[in-house]
Amino acid sequence: MEATTPEAHPELAETLERLRASAPKWLELGPGAIATLLKEVRKRTLDVAKPWVEAASEAKGLAQGSPLRGEEWASGPWAVLAALNALIHTLESLEKGRDPIAGQPVQTRPDGQVVVQVFPATMWDSLLLSGYSAHVWQQPGVTADRLRDTIAVRFKGPPPEPKVSLILGAGNINSIPPLDALYKLVAEGEGCLIKLNPVNDYLEPFLNAAFAPLVEQGFVKFVKGDGAVGAWLSNHELVDTMHITGSARTHDLIVFGPGPDGEERKRNNDPINPRPISSELGGVGGTIVVPGPWSRADFRFQAEHLVTQKLHNGGFNCVASQVIIVPKGWDGTPKLLSAVKDVLREVLENRPSYYPGTDKRRSVFTEAHPDADVLGDRNPFVVVEGLSASDTDVCYVEEAFGPVWAVAEVDASEPDAFLAAATEFANEKLSGTLSCQVVIHPTTERKHAAAFDQAIANLRFGAVGINAWSGVAFLLPNATWGAFPGHTLNDVQSGIGVVHNAFLFDKPQKTVVRGPFQEFPRTVARGQFHTSPKPLWFVTNQKADQVAEALTKFEATRNVALIPGLFAAALQG
Repeated sequence: MEATTPEAHPELAETLERLRASAPKWLELGPGAIATLLKEVRKRTLDVAKPWVEAASEAKGLAQGSPLRGEEWASGPWAVLAALNALIHTLESLEKGRDPIAGQPVQTRPDGQVVVQVFPATMWDSLLLSGYSAHVWQQPGVTADRLRDTIAVRFKGPPPEPKVSLILGAGNINSIPPLDALYKLVAEGEGCLIKLNPVNDYLEPFLNAAFAPLVEQGFVKFVKGDGAVGAWLSNHELVDTMHITGSARTHDLIVFGPGPDGEERKRNNDPINPRPISSELGGVGGTIVVPGPWSRADFRFQAEHLVTQKLHNGGFNCVASQVIIVPKGWDGTPKLLSAVKDVLREVLENRPSYYPGTDKRRSVFTEAHPDADVLGDRNPFVVVEGLSASDTDVCYVEEAFGPVWAVAEVDASEPDAFLAAATEFANEKLSGTLSCQVVIHPTTERKHAAAFDQAIANLRFGAVGINAWSGVAFLLPNATWGAFPGHTLNDVQSGIGVVHNAFLFDKPQKTVVRGPFQEFPRTVARGQFHTSPKPLWFVTNQKADQVAEALTKFEATRNVALIPGLFAAALQG
C-alpha cells in the first residue's frame, strides 16, 4: 500500500504549499485584476486549442476528419473560452460598479419565485444560437428587490479566509476540470489543485499552458494521479475544501471511508473527512415526450435530438438521457422508436467505446433484461422497451454511463394528465436530480400551457431542457450546473452546490433551457421565428467539426470575419 505521509508525494506537497502561500494574494486581487488575468488565459487557451482537440480525439478514437471531433471543440476549448468571456463580463461590471445582470429580464412568478433570463446575454448569443434561451430560477425566498444582494457575494464585505481547494476532475468531458477551477477561483476565491482523472490526464500540459498566468503565480495547478493520489490529497492538511465530479460511490468513499465502517458512518452522517465538499455526481436522466401533432419530419428531427442526448461523447455523460418517458398507447411511440433506431444504426459504428468499464456497466442491464434489443457491434447499444412507469426497475435507479436506453410508459395519454404523471415519475422514480428534458410540440404547449408550466415548475432537476438537451445548460456559462438543491452528505444523489454560473448567483435553484422544436428552415412555414439549423452538438451534424472550430476561434477573438464561414458550415450540417 502506498504511504500516506506527506513525503509520499513531495512534488504535490510542494505544490500545495505554494498554493497555500499564494492564497492570500489571490484574495487581494480585485475583480478588474482577475479579469485581466483571465483575458490572458483566454489567449493561451486559443493557443493550445487545436493540439488539445487532436489529443482528445485520438484518445477517444475519433477518426481524422470526423464530424464527431466537433464535440471535442465544443465541450473542450470552446466551453472554457465561453466561460472566460462570461466571467470577464461579470468581473469588469463589478470593477466599474455596474450591475452584472443589467439588461437581463427578471420575472417573478405567481408563487413569488424569481427567474432571471441569462441567455441570450449579448447580441452574439442571439445571432449564433437563435431560438435558444436559458433562465436561472432562484431559490424560494430570493425576491426581485434583493436579487442583486445574492450576486457575487464573495466580493462584498470582508474577504473570506484564504483557502486551497482540491478538485477531483472528471474523465469524460474535457472542459469539466478547468470550468470547475474557474468557478472555485472566481466565485469562492480559493486557490485550486486539480487532479485530473487518469482517463484524460493527457490534458495536463494543455491546461497548465492555458492557465499559465495563474499557474505561474501559484493560484492554480493541474496534476496527474490515480485513485491513491486522490485519496492522499483529499486527506492532506493543506487542503481546505474539495469539489468532485464523478460518482456518488466515490463521493461516499472520500467522505465516509470504505467498507462496512464507511457504510455505518454514512448511516449516522458521521464523515471521516471533515472538509466541506461540493459535487456533481450524475444520475439517471429522463426525457419526457409529450404527445402531439407530430409530422414525419418532426419524428426524424426529434429522433436525432434524442440520440444526441444519449450518444454525445459515446454516452459517457452524466447528463445523458437514460429513460424515454412516453404515454402508454400513444400511436407516436412506435414511430419515434423506429426513427430513433434508424438514427442509432446510422451513427453507432462511427462511435468507439473509449471509457473503461463499459461492458461491465452494460451487463447490469442486459442481465436484468435479456430480451432487450441490442444494436451495433463496435459499441453495442441496449434498448429496453415496454417498461411500466408504475414499476421499479434497474434502468430507473442505476446510471448506465454508456449506451443503454429504457422506454418507460406512463398510464396517461391526455397531455395534461400525462405531464403531471410523467413529472411525478421523473421526480420520484429516477435516481438523482441533475437533468431532465421535455419534448413538446408548440401547438400542444399552447393548448396545454397551464399544465406545461406547472410541470416545468415541479421538475426537481438542476437543469431542465424544453425542446433542448439539458447538456446545453452545461455549455452556456451563465447557466448554473449542478444538482437540484437540498441534498445532504449522506444522501448526496446528484451532488451539492453548483459550478459555471458566471453571473455568480448565490442561491440558484435550477436552469431551464429552451430550444426550437423544429429546425430552420422548416420553421419559416410554421411561424417560428428563429434561424437555428441542425445544432452543432447533434451527433448527426456532418459539419460539426468545422462549425465548432470556427465558433471556438470566434469566441476567443470576436473576429467578425469568421462569421460568414461559420454560418455557411452551420447551414450545411
